Amino acid sequence: MTPLEAAIAAVRPLDEAAMAAARAHLERLTKPPGSLGRLEELAIMLAGITGDPAPALEPRRIVVVAADHGIAQRGVSAYPPEVTGQMVDNFLAGGAAINALAGWVGASVVVVDAGVASPPPRTRAGAGTNARLVWSPIRPGTSDISVGPAMTRQEAMRSVELGLRVAADMVREGTGVMGMGEMGIGNTTSASAITAAMTGRPVRSVTGRGTGLDDHHLARKVDLIERAITVNRPDAADPIGVLAGIGGFEIGTLVGLILGSAAARVPVVLDGFITGSAALIAAELCPPIRRRLIAAHRSPEPGHAVILQRLGLSPILDLELRLGEGTGAALAIGLLDAACRIRDEMATFASASVSDRSVGIVC
Repeated sequence: MTPLEAAIAAVRPLDEAAMAAARAHLERLTKPPGSLGRLEELAIMLAGITGDPAPALEPRRIVVVAADHGIAQRGVSAYPPEVTGQMVDNFLAGGAAINALAGWVGASVVVVDAGVASPPPRTRAGAGTNARLVWSPIRPGTSDISVGPAMTRQEAMRSVELGLRVAADMVREGTGVMGMGEMGIGNTTSASAITAAMTGRPVRSVTGRGTGLDDHHLARKVDLIERAITVNRPDAADPIGVLAGIGGFEIGTLVGLILGSAAARVPVVLDGFITGSAALIAAELCPPIRRRLIAAHRSPEPGHAVILQRLGLSPILDLELRLGEGTGAALAIGLLDAACRIRDEMATFASASVSDRSVGIVC
């Protein structure tokens, strides 16, 4: 059995007994049943994912996977390709948005170089930052998907297996919750291509402006994605083939991270559009994984709403975030923490000597 097959086989349905215990506890707290809405739903979902009615979400990790895309050389982003490596350097120096937000929710940042074309000068996290680097590039960026496949099938499998290994390392460290993030100039192009291929939606309906393209460059981006799909002929029934044809090394690594974390019953918090495209592939490989995914937010990218609908996920937040990096996942972990605090710190009707709704009803 391959590592991928083993991970898929290990994914189990949610633990209904743990969910029932969590639900019963929430109903004993000093509030009307269900009055804390999604926070209660999240507490129950965490119980089902972990098999523990009251799981601890410690330690917390945001894994940011970085890689470059050959298609970026064709002007599909408002930023030049070398920004990928420069931002990896920024993550490790502690100067990015994800560092600030991860610090706010008490999470550490793990940066995975899965195929950055221009490696940053910093090879390890600087003193005092909350980030560390896993350096394991498949190769320095994918090929241009508008003229041929992004990678070989073997490289696609290697990227997924990299994600599985990183997930295994995080599990061995006792990680309580895993937020997914990414960095890669041009990766909204691959994510749009994957979304169109996996859902059958027209390219134009799932393609957005990414880092802020004007109308002319957006039209060019749509045209290049349509060419990529024509050239590579991705088949939704072959998700690894889709990844190889039109994906990215960071997207493949995220597929492995999602599957490996879910197999180990670690809650997976998806960020935005790019991590969502990885989740589409992971869910095609392993359909039961859908119920184990937590969607942090809804991105303004039009393809993200399509992904959430296909996966049956309701996002926690809708703040018009479109940065990536795992920023939405970090914010959502803050709300997961709120759900756990309600579960653990509120008094019950009995302990607070408060009458519940079955006592003292006057007609």
